[in-house]
Amino acid sequence: MAGDILSQSEIDALLSAISTGEMSAEDMKKEDETRKVKVYDFKRALRFSKDQIRSLTRIHENFARLLTTYFSAQLRTYVQISVASVDQIPFEEFIRSIPNMTLINIFEVPPLDGNILMEVNPNIAYTMLDRMMGGVGESPGKVDNLTEIELKIMTNLFERSFDNLREAWSGIIDIDPFLTEIEVNPQFLQMISPNETVVVISFNIIIGESSGMINICIPHVVLEPIVPNLSVRYWMQTNKKEPTTEQSMVIEKRLKQAPLSVIAELGNAEMTIEDFLYLQAGDVVKLDRKIDDPLVINIGGIPKFTAQPGQLKNKMAVQIIDTKIGGDEDDE
Repeated sequence: MAGDILSQSEIDALLSAISTGEMSAEDMKKEDETRKVKVYDFKRALRFSKDQIRSLTRIHENFARLLTTYFSAQLRTYVQISVASVDQIPFEEFIRSIPNMTLINIFEVPPLDGNILMEVNPNIAYTMLDRMMGGVGESPGKVDNLTEIELKIMTNLFERSFDNLREAWSGIIDIDPFLTEIEVNPQFLQMISPNETVVVISFNIIIGESSGMINICIPHVVLEPIVPNLSVRYWMQTNKKEPTTEQSMVIEKRLKQAPLSVIAELGNAEMTIEDFLYLQAGDVVKLDRKIDDPLVINIGGIPKFTAQPGQLKNKMAVQIIDTKIGGDEDDE
């Protein structure tokens, strides 16, 4: 009863029951303790926290918006997609929840290991196919094996949609999804163990007058390497503010004081390891430059200037005679 707000009539009825002896305070206490007991099914192991589920929801809400724009352009009709639910369930339960004949896209998401499923309701899949082939967007209401032409059309449609998935996940990890297979019978899928926990993101999709569901199934083993990134703390760390003008000036000042190696290169020479091992004081090594050729000045290991050797106050020195002989423009 803790946390419940009772109306005045309910309070009066409760007080009346206690005063007449129909219910005692001990009975109320026992009932309250009974409600604190929760049944836990070990077959439905919860591998993701509520915080991580919220992060997955946020990622796929962005994915839904991107898909809405993409499918509207490709199908040339009104398309609306929204996240209906995000649940973690055993893989076996997910397989039982989808139709026996449906359209299942199986794709990989390097650098993550494993496969991800995108199950498209037959009503929606055939509506998409009809629109792509010039129809008005009607579904036959049944699922048959796709012909090679139909399979190629659907493959191209969904392969291009993965660019949106890549963009939606870019705040967490840079993935490179690609389609590996299209299946119509979920019973043939042997992707992971039946008891393995998966996250199922369900989307409501409306195409013209047709509506249905798209489900994305992501096994826990696929997301396991980046589970720590699915926390609010990680999102807050990645959304850092740009430095102020004062901070930029401090950084610039410190960069100007950073030491750089400046090396005047007289030339290069190649020799065998045997000759190198027998080098002694007084030996002459022939370089690949003439005595009157300019020297190369390397700044931080990058050739930036040419110079001529000389002497300044009884010390060896070089005089810059030209700039920029190598490296990138951005290195200046």
